[in-house]
Amino acid sequence: MTLAMLGEAWRAMGANRMRTVLTMLGMVIGVAAVVLMMSIGQGAQYAIKQSISAMGSNLFILLSGSTQAGGVRTGSGGALTLTVNDAAAIAELPGVQAVAPINPGDAQVVYGPANWNTAIIGTTPAYLDVRAWQVVSGAAFTASDVRSATRVALIGQTAAQNLFGDDNPLGKTIRIKQSPFIILGVLASKGQGMDGRDQDDTIIIPLTTAQRNVFGIRFPGTVRMIMVQSTGLDVMPEVEAAMTGLLRQRHRIRENADNDFSLRNLTAVANSAAESTRIMSMLLGAIASVSLLVGGIGIMNIMLVSVTERTREIGIRMAIGARERDILLQFLLEAIIISVAGCLIGLLLGVGGALLTEALTGTLVIISGNSVLVAFGVAATVGIFFGFYPARKAARMDPIEALRYQ
Repeated sequence: MTLAMLGEAWRAMGANRMRTVLTMLGMVIGVAAVVLMMSIGQGAQYAIKQSISAMGSNLFILLSGSTQAGGVRTGSGGALTLTVNDAAAIAELPGVQAVAPINPGDAQVVYGPANWNTAIIGTTPAYLDVRAWQVVSGAAFTASDVRSATRVALIGQTAAQNLFGDDNPLGKTIRIKQSPFIILGVLASKGQGMDGRDQDDTIIIPLTTAQRNVFGIRFPGTVRMIMVQSTGLDVMPEVEAAMTGLLRQRHRIRENADNDFSLRNLTAVANSAAESTRIMSMLLGAIASVSLLVGGIGIMNIMLVSVTERTREIGIRMAIGARERDILLQFLLEAIIISVAGCLIGLLLGVGGALLTEALTGTLVIISGNSVLVAFGVAATVGIFFGFYPARKAARMDPIEALRYQ
């Protein structure tokens, strides 16, 4: 019975092909827009999550304070108010997992005829733990290298490619500001950071070596920043308060005086960016869903016209024994066929559009099964919802009035 009705519905739509195609077009555009927008949104969310993961988890960054001379104030890091001893004291606080004092900067690095300006990070072995950064070949330097100010280095993928090309950098000697350094290890690729900087364009050296041989330092033991990793998200507020209190006490800051350091919760910043991206993705999906609503209204409009045009046909069917539910099912099937067919075409166009966007712009897109199922389910629901009223109107016609209709 149902198969016979499907065949009848298909023939009825084939009698007005152009109108059927135009009706279907609303669903095609709606589904394609939903799939495309959700794919772009999910790609953006994935990129943010990767950036957060590459940055490290549960992180704080402490920056030195500013100086003021002649009314001119420097920004954070202008005054060297943080020390290695501060980092050691913070490491003893409850809820702190790892602490890495850092002296960063840029320098020209030379290997043979090649040279490259890259970021130089002077730090301790704990930096790799804080940043969840692995050494893919070779080995990391040790605390002994820091105590001895050994001239050794770990090199990032980008810096290695620009200095060594396809050669293996392990054991090779580079010059950083005329000081020779031996490459101990090659770092795993981190990719782009939250600030858009290439994290792999980096060379990491022992903190004491950076202070003595690369950047120089006016006050021994001082550092520009300290990275702190807590044991979990739940203890971060307590750790933040404890660090602030400890540093104010160690730096002998009066009760009403401002801090001579800046404390930033990197995890909170990263999570805010991820939440903003998630909301934007939902907003894009909601905007695209409006097209489905418009397509559903188009189905209702055309189905109402179809019911009016086929009034005599409906009357004849009822006169020869068709029941009310048979008429309802026939017209509802027509609406469902239009909706589902439009949805399938829209899915193909949406997936194709997402892949084309990725190929042309380099924007990461993720086509998930969930987005496809959501788009298909919503489209089918819209077709049934908007097709029900015209079908119900057809089913409730008076057979005698329908036969008299001219």
